[in-house]
Amino acid sequence: MNSIKWSTKAIKQLLKINKSEQVKIKNAAEELATMPETRNVKALTNHKFQYRLRVGNYRVFFNFDGAINIVYIEEVRKRDERTY
Repeated sequence: MNSIKWSTKAIKQLLKINKSEQVKIKNAAEELATMPETRNVKALTNHKFQYRLRVGNYRVFFNFDGAINIVYIEEVRKRDERTY
């Protein structure tokens, strides 16, 4: 199992989202504990983060350090033309 660490920025972004979406995002992020077997995760190229998790209209950007089993959630953003 991996431990999940949220950045301060990601927490602030999450708190700006309505409560029902927050619950969905938190539940999906908890599934990252089974990384790399998690669904809706895509490795990113030419991006400042390694992976993204798709949760409805939102994207959770994160880095994964498999050597020490930690998932660092860096940003939570609504999917639009400026997301990537």
